[in-house]
Amino acid sequence: MKRLARAIGIALVLLVSLAVGLPFLINPNQFRPKLEAELSSALARDVKVGDLKLAIFSGGVTAGDLSIADDPAYSRSPFLHAQAVTLAVDLWPLIFSRQLRITSLTLDQPQIDLLQSPAGDWNFSSLGGKSVLPARQTRPASDTRMGLSVKLVTIEHGRLTFAQQNGKDKARVLENVNVEVRNFSANSVFPFHLAANLAGGGDIQLDGVAGPINATDAAQTPAKVKLKLSGFDLAAAGVDRATGLAGLVAIDGVVASNGKTLFVNGRLKAEKLKLARNGSPAREPVEFDIALEHEMHQRSGTLRRGEIHLGNAPASLTGTYRAQGESVAVAMTLCGPQMAVPQLTAMLPAFGVVLPQGSSFQGGTAHAQLSFAGPIEALAIDGSLGLDDTRLTGFDLGSKMSTVEKLAGIKTGPDTGIQTFAATIHIAPDGSSVQDIHFVAPALVELSGAGTVSPSQALNFQMRATLHTGGAALAMLGAKSAAGVPFSIEGTAANPIFRPELKGMVSGLLGHVLGKKQK
Repeated sequence: MKRLARAIGIALVLLVSLAVGLPFLINPNQFRPKLEAELSSALARDVKVGDLKLAIFSGGVTAGDLSIADDPAYSRSPFLHAQAVTLAVDLWPLIFSRQLRITSLTLDQPQIDLLQSPAGDWNFSSLGGKSVLPARQTRPASDTRMGLSVKLVTIEHGRLTFAQQNGKDKARVLENVNVEVRNFSANSVFPFHLAANLAGGGDIQLDGVAGPINATDAAQTPAKVKLKLSGFDLAAAGVDRATGLAGLVAIDGVVASNGKTLFVNGRLKAEKLKLARNGSPAREPVEFDIALEHEMHQRSGTLRRGEIHLGNAPASLTGTYRAQGESVAVAMTLCGPQMAVPQLTAMLPAFGVVLPQGSSFQGGTAHAQLSFAGPIEALAIDGSLGLDDTRLTGFDLGSKMSTVEKLAGIKTGPDTGIQTFAATIHIAPDGSSVQDIHFVAPALVELSGAGTVSPSQALNFQMRATLHTGGAALAMLGAKSAAGVPFSIEGTAANPIFRPELKGMVSGLLGHVLGKKQK
């Protein structure tokens, strides 16, 4: 028993002596030139590694920092810079053969800058083969792929930026980026996981597979991932305020890439959505089932399926989009054949549409056929809108048209029933116009006309009313209805002012009566 204890003690002393002495016997910096050369050759970028230190108990080598040069066509600053690097190595080859075999790689707090050119190329496209290597490094002519494989690659607390080369737009930033890649090899498929916070609010998580790395363009590497995005604040993330876009977005879906085209399928949910510069947040969330194909190099795509769910008010949005410089131009069509009016009106503020103060819609259905065209910061919306069998509560149309109300000889209530409303619309940043208005309020009036709404919501409408009942004034003229009582609508959308044109009204009434007597 004493011999066994003595043997164990001697072994422990030898192990401790070995652990203490190895850092003095093996200088890991002797491997630094080879490590830099192999990484530079594999990445086709100049790689610099800081001072190496051996951590025998953890079986690793640490470096003070790591930097990978950017493609010189994009930037002279590093593409990646990490404050610290830890390499897990096989100790026995290191001790007995002086060979550095890396089993895992951990980057601590790296800064990675992704830049896209106006042509659609990325600065990481040339990783592994496209750029010219530094003069001191060579690569066999037959070597067309990145010759690097590691069992585990980890990024901890990184920062990732996305920006347009020489662009004016604010860069998109991911913070606290944590990545885990297992069984990484440039020549095979490898699984990975990414979790990060979005600057300005929100979280993103990716789980999937990628590879093999495209030897010509790393950006064309195929991949398939499950995407979860939550709390993405469009305004805080730097979306151009000129577009008017704002809101909190969540996405749950699957993204696949064949190297050239992204295929996105999933559900998008937007809260407090705003779609116009003069708009305000929508009062209800919008859910959007999408099937989208995005051409990565052209920065364009097609929305093949877009099912909008706003309560029980379904609609579909389909069309195309294309990047134009730092903007995006769209050509989309919205079709809503039978939507519930109350849910639909919850979206009106997002488009900058204002109802009379204190009013709201109850019941009824709506139909819309709209086209969206142009750059998103100056979008033009054209098409037709209609309402059927709804009620605008809190708005007494009769009292607003008191002269017409007296002619009709009726007493209206605090609400306005709408049997039918139809119109063609044009909405643009410089104002809106409404044409071919046809409005029927049961037992009161039928309105027709057209007008404009300025960006400040000022109204300028020229209308004509046909009364559906005979009041005292009409009876004195021997008329049961009046065809053509003209009036204008001024003021603002929140507080419209109805002004009868008395001269036109009298002429219309007399003409109508005299015309009937001549028959």
